Amino acid sequence: MNDLHTNLDIVALGEAMVEFNQRPHEEAYDAPLYQQGFGGDTSNAAIAAARAGARVAYLTRLGSDRWGDRLMDLWQRENVGTTTVLRDAQAPTGMYFVSHDAHGHHFSYARAGSAASRMQPHDLTHWADSIAHSQWLHLSGISLAISASACDTAFAAMAHARNVGTRVALDSNLRLSLWPLARAQACIRHAVSLCDLFLPSLEDMTALTGLAQAADIIAWSHAQGAAQVVLKLGADGALASDGKNQQRLPGHPVTAVDATGAGDCFAGNLLARLSAGDDLWAATSYANAAACLSVQGFGAVGPLPTREAVLKVLNASAKGAAA
Repeated sequence: MNDLHTNLDIVALGEAMVEFNQRPHEEAYDAPLYQQGFGGDTSNAAIAAARAGARVAYLTRLGSDRWGDRLMDLWQRENVGTTTVLRDAQAPTGMYFVSHDAHGHHFSYARAGSAASRMQPHDLTHWADSIAHSQWLHLSGISLAISASACDTAFAAMAHARNVGTRVALDSNLRLSLWPLARAQACIRHAVSLCDLFLPSLEDMTALTGLAQAADIIAWSHAQGAAQVVLKLGADGALASDGKNQQRLPGHPVTAVDATGAGDCFAGNLLARLSAGDDLWAATSYANAAACLSVQGFGAVGPLPTREAVLKVLNASAKGAAA
């Protein structure tokens, strides 16, 4: 799907980057090895949604460089629409490094002045039709944080989506290395007021609001204006709420190798299933199964599962529950 569809399920806005992910060293001198891949939270979510069968396009700026070319190739292979990608000859494509230790995975970024950080509200003239012809616009806290102009662009896209009847999904994805806490609090609170579906994590919301209890975070999210909320709880699954009912959807026990991109996988699969007509509870259950598969391999994109793989997990879980 390299050309713009008349109708889309999901358009995602944000920054895609080149990834260098640390692998276990195999030499005696303890030098880390890095596997080159691709990342960027909303790009990961877009690819996850496409692998789940959704019709997807990506809204961003890329450098007119080799890495930008490779990202374009990636999206084309993954059936993510690229006619909405703008190329910038004056700025590079961003990159990041992932390292691993006993405390989990850690990110180091080389994205200052990246092409995506130079997004401007007038870029919306290239994207307005795509947003209008999509069921969902998906963004994240990182989409807002990479620069002031990117934040303005994200808010303009959200406002346009609401005006044309496209639903808005927001993943909290808080990165305090990108912006001060006070600005993050103000911008994310405003973004939640513009979204139909909010996808926070427990860790993000404790940092943003001081709240530590799932029920309080759900209540805060609805109070800001989000009609639907799915609180991601990692290995413990997710708590979904439509404002009237709440349901805890358990995770699946797995041995995690690398959690990079697991939340993005969850978001993309959730939106894919909502676009296909699933209710919030069924879509969240599906997203849980997809996320459990994504943590069993290295990198943000490689382990993203196909629909067939997710259905296998769900079928096995259903048989186990019936036994």
